[in-house]
Amino acid sequence: MERKENKEKKIVEPKKQYQKQVNEESLIRILSFDIPGNMKVFIGLTRIKGVSWSFSNAVCKVLNINKTKRISDLTEEEINKISRFIENPELPVYLLNRRNEREDAKDVHLVGSDLDLRKEFDIKRLKKIKSYKGLRHATGQPVRGQRTKSHFRQNKTVGVHKKKTAPAKSTKGVKGK
Repeated sequence: MERKENKEKKIVEPKKQYQKQVNEESLIRILSFDIPGNMKVFIGLTRIKGVSWSFSNAVCKVLNINKTKRISDLTEEEINKISRFIENPELPVYLLNRRNEREDAKDVHLVGSDLDLRKEFDIKRLKKIKSYKGLRHATGQPVRGQRTKSHFRQNKTVGVHKKKTAPAKSTKGVKGK
């Protein structure tokens, strides 16, 4: 009887570690990208489309933000500072993703949907002028010189198929032989 009483008295409380983990996993929105709060700043910034590892490192160094700090620990002012800097970076040209643009010959850094649109327009332009790269894009083949004999086979016939042989004609019912 004593065992039953001990089991009934036992109250299960949620662990404090779980509650702490839920708070850290809040999402922080930077430039319309959701970044988990438990990530470090250096790694979390690479979740933004158009921000590479080297660009993220440069942002942390220029803005004097600790790279190992968690995203959830950033203040609202720091988040605004990061987003403004990523939109208009003052970095060396080799860190930008669009150098010497075709229209105005300026060096810009695009992020998010702007980067997607510009890339799509570039591919459309290549297709329109019928360059080699444009033709490869249009036919769905690899553009940068990769091999095609053994790769890039998607939903296509592979290998050699034998033709079915017709059954041999029998000579039983034939007269004259």
